[in-house]
Amino acid sequence: MTTSHAKVAEALQHHLAGRVAEAEAIYREVLAIAPDHADSLHLLGMIAYQKGDLDAAAQSIRRAIAQHENAASYHCNLGNVLQAQDKLDEAAASFERAIALGPDLAEVHVNLGNIRRAQGRLDDALTCYRRSLAVRPGFAEAAMGEALVLLLQGNFAAGWPGFERRWETLDHDTPMRAYEQPLWTGEPLAGTLRIWPEQGIGDEILFAGLIPDLLHSGHQVVLECDPRLQPLFARSFPGVQVVSGDEARHANFAAHLPIGSLPGLLRRRAEDFVATNSPYLMANPALLDAFRARYADGRRLIGLAWSTTNPKTGRHRSLTLQQLAPLFQAPGIRWVSLQYGDHDALEQQAAAAKAPLLIDRSVDQLADMDTFAAQLAALDLVVTIDNSTANLAGALGVRTFVLLPFAPEWRWLESGDTTPWYPTLRLFRQPASGDWTPVVQSVRQLLED
Repeated sequence: MTTSHAKVAEALQHHLAGRVAEAEAIYREVLAIAPDHADSLHLLGMIAYQKGDLDAAAQSIRRAIAQHENAASYHCNLGNVLQAQDKLDEAAASFERAIALGPDLAEVHVNLGNIRRAQGRLDDALTCYRRSLAVRPGFAEAAMGEALVLLLQGNFAAGWPGFERRWETLDHDTPMRAYEQPLWTGEPLAGTLRIWPEQGIGDEILFAGLIPDLLHSGHQVVLECDPRLQPLFARSFPGVQVVSGDEARHANFAAHLPIGSLPGLLRRRAEDFVATNSPYLMANPALLDAFRARYADGRRLIGLAWSTTNPKTGRHRSLTLQQLAPLFQAPGIRWVSLQYGDHDALEQQAAAAKAPLLIDRSVDQLADMDTFAAQLAALDLVVTIDNSTANLAGALGVRTFVLLPFAPEWRWLESGDTTPWYPTLRLFRQPASGDWTPVVQSVRQLLED
């Protein structure tokens, strides 16, 4: 083994162990001696990618490719960097080159499928995921990618089984629970069914719409939820034992199911969604009346949420108040901020954009969901991006306009201005990636009409 290769091997051990600074120092030491050492350039690019310096990452990996054009891993990782830069066409070309060099690389087929899904090329995405599964049967990332496309296309019967592979994927943050009691498979149950939370508060709200189905079919249900949702769920589902925190540990049950698995049993076809009650959550009536009395001044009350801090998709789903400025020109509206975050910072944003927003410091949209639900229910209309506000407003039966990015999440389907999950929601979709102008213009026109 040459000295350079030995040093790179040593650096790679540091790199894989998370000792990035030590690895970077060795890579640079090698490059000081051999400026065109391909592996060092590639791995130094990956460190830059990990640090978020995408331009430096792309430059370094391109230099590596110039020295070693036939390294599939170089092209794959360049594709990852370009995807993070939203350069989807270039990323796709890099993944296609990696596949040409290594057609059995199942992960790269998935990467290309993810690009095609983001481009709205859903049939092409399905082809990529299925090629990955052909290379590696049972590959969870490919099965989940295929499922998300099928759900986007409204093919629920085919999509839900693959959705159950989410537990095996890298992006799923909730671990499967290892209870002694069995997973429920939809059969009549002699004892209590435990439903437990996953995937975040917005998904808990979405899937809670199926709890009435369980009650109508005669099941005894204990519903575990995020503590912030407990008062709202307990009021809305009086026939259910709603638990959270320490109380949840002592609940007795005969079988269990994660809440995200309910649709696979109860919403197999589009026709099954007629069973969804609207609304199925009930705000605190006293708080609702108090908000309505405090906000009412003769104008329409319209709430607005414009940003999410979601690290994976937040930048694609969020707008600035400057982009939303045309909405504020519509007459006869009192705008109420529904945006979570520091109140001082929100007031500064509103002032900088000259946005006439009422920012109610009595409401913490993240910490107190019951108060937030009452605030939402007091409004005439909600305008929001795809975040928990959209789910909560829909569950409360509030008329809501949802502003969607070009590549929406699976729950909103690939087209159309309605959603089977929430009858009171109207969807406004970007015609092209990153183009919010037509969306805002459409909403403004409706507000004026």
